[in-house]
Amino acid sequence: MRQPANFLDTTHDAALQSWVASANLPDTDFPIQNLPLGVFRRAGSQEAFRPGAAIGDQVVDLPAACAAGVLAPDVAVSLAGCERGELNAFMALGRAARVALRLALSEGLREGSVHQPALQACLVPQAEADYAVPCRINDYTDFYTGIHHATTVGKLFRPDNPLLPNYKWVPIGSHGRSSSIGVSGQQFLRPKGQTKGSDEAAPVLRPSQRLDYELELGVFVGQGNALGEPIPMAEAEDHAFGLVLLNDWSARDLQAWEYQPLGPFLAKNFASTISPWIVTMEALAPFRAPFARPEGDPQPLPYLDSPGNRENGNIDVSLEVLIQTQAMREAGLPPQQLSKSSYRDAYWTVAQMITHHAVNGCNLQSGDLLGSGTQSGAEPEQAGSLLELTAGGKQVLRLANGETRTFLQDGDAITLRGHCERSGFRRIGFGDCQGQVLAARD
Repeated sequence: MRQPANFLDTTHDAALQSWVASANLPDTDFPIQNLPLGVFRRAGSQEAFRPGAAIGDQVVDLPAACAAGVLAPDVAVSLAGCERGELNAFMALGRAARVALRLALSEGLREGSVHQPALQACLVPQAEADYAVPCRINDYTDFYTGIHHATTVGKLFRPDNPLLPNYKWVPIGSHGRSSSIGVSGQQFLRPKGQTKGSDEAAPVLRPSQRLDYELELGVFVGQGNALGEPIPMAEAEDHAFGLVLLNDWSARDLQAWEYQPLGPFLAKNFASTISPWIVTMEALAPFRAPFARPEGDPQPLPYLDSPGNRENGNIDVSLEVLIQTQAMREAGLPPQQLSKSSYRDAYWTVAQMITHHAVNGCNLQSGDLLGSGTQSGAEPEQAGSLLELTAGGKQVLRLANGETRTFLQDGDAITLRGHCERSGFRRIGFGDCQGQVLAARD
């Protein structure tokens, strides 16, 4: 029997405490109720990347836990094929494998567990670890589910008609570039491309002067589907593995020149940054919320509708953007918050993105990444990009140290954060998603 998206079991019990003391701190992103998955190795080592689970400020080395006999044989065998630092083989096994691993880790990490001595030897401090993209990403699709972002940006170019006629009917998406996706800590060169000013007779190849971030969530596909086989809404979340934070960096001046008639190209394929830990769909179960269209908006077409989606389709994730400039780092100043928003405002759900992507028979594969599009709120201060915060560069943004920005400058580092919080449950988070802009190559 298929479990609902908000199905709870003993692993969600807010009273659970871990023998890993840092997991019990109220502000940790990784209490025992979370247990997100990623790949890591000891910093500065030549070790192979391998799968791990986050608990407090530690990482559980999963191959080491298997070797120590802590995980039951059926759970240990589900991790076969992940030893080289790619979670795809495990992701392809689907929900049952995730549930079994989650339960085994939860039981082993709880206070009083008989497995504490063996698991203690399998811990690596997160501060002493390097991370990699957690799986092989074959394909990346970026959706456009943030209606407030779409409306605000649309008003910059089409004041009288900000949303195109299809927006409220179809989940808009574009195919992106998977090879340039990096994990938190990614540094990238300011991209070059053709741009054309309004007073220029011809375009010029030069570094982007309107570089921007985009606050998004990423959905990793778990089980795929066969070519030609659509995924019905009732089954869509069976194909979702979990969520990460995603910064889909954008060169707005390159985008303005190239995007017609086929959409973004070089403006978005130079870098995208994700958080290292995948928060599984099971960990997100307590934070589900109803999905409903605003009064007066068209209801989704039948293939994009289901009772389960109406009851639990939304996921309540609070989101935040921070900036740290080069001058702030040199002065020892912490990052400054730029905006806060919520994934509750997304116009299309995870299930709707997956179903629509496959309705034409497209075969999704384990490890495919779906971007949510920029998640902005209804208020100006909830904008998920500088394009919105500065009204297309027309309004200067003044930082607390006196610096100003319209778009990103060399040395700027952007950090995305996200967490889920609800009365009666432990707060869980995603960890930081941080990336930094470097000067363009001469």
